[in-house]
Parts: sequence; structure tokens; C-alpha cells
Amino acid sequence: MTEIADLIERMYGHHYTPQTVSNMTKVLAEHVDAFMKRPLEERYVCVYIDATYIAVKRETVSKEAVHIAVGIREDGSKEVLTYAVAPTESAYIWKELLQDVKQRGTEQILLFISDGLTGIVNAIQEIYPQAKYQTCCVHLARNIAHKVRVSDRAEICEDFKSVYRSDDEQAGKAALSTFCDKWKTTYPKVVKSLRENPYIFTFYSFPKPIWRSIYSTNLIESFNKQIKKYTNRKEQFPHEEALEKFLVSQFEDYNQRFATRCHIGFDQARSELLAMFSNKN
Repeated sequence: MTEIADLIERMYGHHYTPQTVSNMTKVLAEHVDAFMKRPLEERYVCVYIDATYIAVKRETVSKEAVHIAVGIREDGSKEVLTYAVAPTESAYIWKELLQDVKQRGTEQILLFISDGLTGIVNAIQEIYPQAKYQTCCVHLARNIAHKVRVSDRAEICEDFKSVYRSDDEQAGKAALSTFCDKWKTTYPKVVKSLRENPYIFTFYSFPKPIWRSIYSTNLIESFNKQIKKYTNRKEQFPHEEALEKFLVSQFEDYNQRFATRCHIGFDQARSELLAMFSNKN
């Protein structure tokens, strides 16, 4: 308990006695259990999935993948749905988490957004076969930047922006065709990977007011950065239980803050989104 008391003091600037920490720990353990067993909404417009790495001790210290899923409800409010800690990010863990989400009451999800982890689409389709999938266009741009010369980065990334910032899907596909024609000789592998990716344009089939919210994982990445800002005050968590208690306290705070706030664009898209849910039935 002394180590946990020190952890709390370093992270939050408050000192508590080991006995106080022991009492707090019992309450937090109940919060973790309740968080993971609470019922979820029947329908979510979209779910963002992403993993962030945090140091935790299991005999030795290593950074492990905290898998986090954030959903947007029909009214545009946001909610952390579930999470899991594992040594590395994997589609298998995501499949288990999505099974848990379904068991807790979620029957319909229109769209999943992630960074394109290998196997993730199959994992999603096994649990939610009618859901659509969008690969993060910002991640695609970053990947492109890493595969080209520094002198070409600014130009090629600016060209790629026109693919996901067009007026409609037809214009976006035309922009990709132009992009590929321009760069196919210099960077054939980059062009080939984009041509073979069927999940770049999914967001165009959703209402225009929410396009900027759903063509990338920026929403969940910014949340993960906030979590890491706190964890960086401490080199490691003494064990997984301590990490989970910290995570759930952050998730509950997030859920309370955004329970009544409509995410940008979703108020304007509400009637169209309701129609999309109805068409899925």
C-alpha cells in the first residue's frame, strides 16, 4: 500500500496514509467491476478503437497495450465502452472486447474506426457483421510520410489530403486516381497499398456534418494522450490492478463530462443517422 500511496502522491499531488489508500482501493476495485459489467446502449453510431502503451510491473516492467473503445451514441454523446490490458495490441483481444460489448446489450453499431491493425476487420465482422469499417486517414498519411523521402513528404501528404477532404466520394476517388498517377513511378509500393485498401472512403457514405469526426481516430487518440499525460508522472504502475483502477477513474470522469455533450456535427446528422439505423433492421 505504501507504493500505491507514493504513486497517488506523484500523480495527483496528494498524500494519503497506507490505511486510507487501502480503503480507497477497495472502493475502486468495486468501481472497476461495476464499470465492466454495466449495461451499454442498444445502438451506437460509431465506435473508435485504439490502443495506447503504459508501463506496468509483472516481475519486470514493460509497456503494455491498453485497448480502449469509445462510442458515440445516437444523441451524439460519447462514452468509453470497455477496455483491456494485454502485452501487445491484437485483433484477438479486440474480438473478445467486442463480444463483451454485445453481451452487455449493444446490438447495432453503424461504423468502426481504427488505425488499420492487421486482422481487425475480420474480428469486427465476426461480432458485428453489418457494421462498416473506416481506416484512419491520418494514420495512412503518417505511414505515407514514413515511406517517402523527407523532401517529398510535405507535397505527397498534401496531395493525399485531397482524397479524404473532397466534396463527395466520387471526387475523393478521382483525387486518389490523380494521386496514384502522379506518384506511381516514384513510390509504387505506396500507391499499390492505397489502391488495394477498400476502407478509405467508407466515411463518405455517412452524413456530411460528421465526416471530419469519422475519417480518423483523432477523437480517441486525443483522449489517450490525456491518459498518458497523467501516467508520465510515474515511471510504472506496481501491478495491473493499480493500472486498472487508474484507468477506470479516468474513463468514468470522461463519461460524466461528455454524457450530455453532443459531438461536433452529430446534432445536424441525427435524422439521417436514425434512418441509417432503420435501414439496417
